[in-house]
Amino acid sequence: MIVRIMGEGQVQVDDSHLAELNAHDTELLHAVESGDEAAFRRTLGALLDAVRGFGEPLAEDALAPSQLILPSPDATLEEVREMLNDDGLIPG
Repeated sequence: MIVRIMGEGQVQVDDSHLAELNAHDTELLHAVESGDEAAFRRTLGALLDAVRGFGEPLAEDALAPSQLILPSPDATLEEVREMLNDDGLIPG
């Protein structure tokens, strides 16, 4: 799957990593719902680090649609809250 991190670009991540990314996403959802800024920062960072670690960056001139769009590392809790749906940022 192709994941876009806002402000950074796109990364190709194998679907086999979806369960681990969903675990980070669930933690992020709980942090946002509780308004815990420290947990939010920690879990957003962990989610983005996992995507970067599992993924292979696409060329900057690549024009591929993103299956997932994740917030930038400096996004605010409120900005991420607006991006969330019932499943978090990652469906499933």
